[in-house]
Amino acid sequence: MEGNQSQITEFILVGFQLSEDLKLLLFGIFSLLYTFNLLANGMILGLIWFDPRLHSPMYFFLSHLGLIDIFYASSNLPNLLANLAKHKKTISFVPCNLQMLLILSFGSVECLILLAMSYDRYVAICHPLQYMVIMNWRVCSILAIACWACGFALALVQVILLLRLPFCGPQKVNHFFCEIRSVLKLACGDIWMNEMFLFADAALILVGPLSLILVSYMRILWAILKIQSKEGCKKAFSTCSSHLCVVGFYFGLVMIVYMVPDNSQREEHLKILFLFYTLFNPLLNPLVYSVRNAQVKAAFHRVLQKKRTV
Repeated sequence: MEGNQSQITEFILVGFQLSEDLKLLLFGIFSLLYTFNLLANGMILGLIWFDPRLHSPMYFFLSHLGLIDIFYASSNLPNLLANLAKHKKTISFVPCNLQMLLILSFGSVECLILLAMSYDRYVAICHPLQYMVIMNWRVCSILAIACWACGFALALVQVILLLRLPFCGPQKVNHFFCEIRSVLKLACGDIWMNEMFLFADAALILVGPLSLILVSYMRILWAILKIQSKEGCKKAFSTCSSHLCVVGFYFGLVMIVYMVPDNSQREEHLKILFLFYTLFNPLLNPLVYSVRNAQVKAAFHRVLQKKRTV
């Protein structure tokens, strides 16, 4: 086994079985969506960075969300586009593990950043007079650093556990990127520990934050119902509904992928879900927070007016 393991230096990404014409069409569509993702999230980051009126805890966490969306899409979409454009769909062992580390890390960090954003909204609506005291820049920085550190640490544990396994064939990964559950199926050793840690990780990073988010929004909803001003109630509900839309889409898809027992019949459906998530989740955040957010739209209009005056 040791001799065979040393010969496995690359994996073959199966992806989707498509005709050449359809591959070319999808290459164009996915390239446009990836470019729009970079532009849209880059625009949000630019507005938050250059507009002093957006220098608040809410937009501080939103900027981290934009960075995560750019990094997550960039960790697997270029590889998918390269596989669509060429016949050879191989990826070497080290880049495959690096891709797993990055995808798991950014996914975990996004869960925790969404939790931090829900806490920020809870403090803003339920404790408005103490908001700037509780959510000062020191607290926001600590929360952001903790989210990134915990996300990468949990992902690193998963990859280290995978590296202890021998891979002696076959080489075909039934996915369009190095998804950890698909790669684990190719291992020659016992993977029960990997599956146990993966499920525990998913429960910790998904069920835990989602439960806290739901509790915080139940408190927020109760506080909104007590608001006497219709304008204030409308503003609070609009901000929170945007965040809940992102939370529902993200946690719903990821929990289906990682917490539902896997079987061969679900593999193709899971690939489609992953593709849908990879393409559209990074676009959802800038669309939701720009179209439904008056402050972001106002900042965008101010930028346009400055350009016209120049």
